[in-house]
Amino acid sequence: MRFWDYYRGGFYQPSQPRQVKGGIKAQTRQGAFAKSWWAKRWIAVLESFNIGARLGRGKRYAREGQVVAIEIEKGLITAVVQGSRAEPYRVEIGVRTLSGRDWKRLAEALGKQAIFTARLLAGEMPENIEEAFQSVGLSLFPHRRADLKTECSCPDWSNPCKHIAAVYYLVGEEFDRDPFLMFKLRGMEREQLVALVSGQRSRKGGSGGRVATRAPRVESVEAPASGPELLASEPRAFWGEPRGIDPGGADVRIPAVSAALPRRLGNFPFWRGEEGFLTSLEVIYRQASPIGLRIFLGDSGEE
Repeated sequence: MRFWDYYRGGFYQPSQPRQVKGGIKAQTRQGAFAKSWWAKRWIAVLESFNIGARLGRGKRYAREGQVVAIEIEKGLITAVVQGSRAEPYRVEIGVRTLSGRDWKRLAEALGKQAIFTARLLAGEMPENIEEAFQSVGLSLFPHRRADLKTECSCPDWSNPCKHIAAVYYLVGEEFDRDPFLMFKLRGMEREQLVALVSGQRSRKGGSGGRVATRAPRVESVEAPASGPELLASEPRAFWGEPRGIDPGGADVRIPAVSAALPRRLGNFPFWRGEEGFLTSLEVIYRQASPIGLRIFLGDSGEE
């Protein structure tokens, strides 16, 4: 039997990766990596490659923090993954970018509906944006193997390998946090696309309100004759004397929901902690709130 027949039959014992300190760890500890429809679309491409048990090992690598670093640029994802050898492996995932002509055609399609511009300006991914791509013969998400080019420096003959899969899963989870990374991989930042779509609507006088694309005019201000004032090097002089807090008639209480603002901001990109980012922050906020309230009310205490 051939080597891969043994491999698929379970006779081959996979090597154990070297443990990594401070690696990027997935926020999801079990189950599916993707929650949003756009992240699921990204993950579906990887899982359509039919690479067998490597998918499971890629998930384990992502959750155990074997990925050391990830960089996302236009059309390219580069990463460093620690495997069983002393030297980490280099991973590259290339995504086919769209041409300038493609983006112009797409902007014309998106500019026909004000809802697209409004949702993009609000930082939201329109649910039917793929229909606009398809109307001009394009696709936002890669849907076939030719749309991706994957490489890894490991000796595994399979492509994608488990190292590529680990990076792919982590990027899919990152799409949940920032859906517009897919635009960047296709060759355009969200701000650039918004400006392009807004320009199309302005030129055509689209209904539903015109989106301003020019910055407001700012009158010039003469610079002061003297140079900038140097900052004080002494901490007490820089920060000033501490001032007491007068609560007055304010109704001060502990918030019902811990870390409400960070929860609105979402997870930290490519988190490296042992515990989830928001989970850790909620614990800190819960512990700090009673102490902060006592200090605010003038109870110095001994803590």
